[in-house]
Amino acid sequence: MREDNRRFAFAVALAAALVTVSTALAAELTGLRGTVPIDQEAAPPPIANEVNDDKRQARNYPEQPPVIPHQIRDYPITLNANKCLSCHSRQFTAQSQAPMISVTHFMDRDGQILASVTARRYFCTQCHVSQADAPPLGENTFRDIDAIIGAERAGEGTQ
Repeated sequence: MREDNRRFAFAVALAAALVTVSTALAAELTGLRGTVPIDQEAAPPPIANEVNDDKRQARNYPEQPPVIPHQIRDYPITLNANKCLSCHSRQFTAQSQAPMISVTHFMDRDGQILASVTARRYFCTQCHVSQADAPPLGENTFRDIDAIIGAERAGEGTQ
């Protein structure tokens, strides 16, 4: 009987401790909803302005698609039209001064070079995004390879 009482007392103490810890963690951990309860609708944040300065952004990793440094709100990209190609295709880059799309956009799945943009790469916004002038949604501890190598050379290590 005493053993059962001890187990019951232990279970009650453990449950109380878990409730205390989970309440403390829940107070610290908030998602994008903030403190709005799940059964209520949170007010959406204002839509941020697009960056429209035409400055090329540095890439964070070697195969990262370049970001779009201008607004594209009314750019049609349909089966019949692609506004991006009016500046970024081979024949228009001299007059537009826009960077030409990569040669990889002219390769089919077998690696054959085509005369025009392959259908796999025709819809630009499936990889390329415009930038918004908005605060980050969370902390970012990303370090690119140059920062990691520089830290190693300086003796800091990569943690």
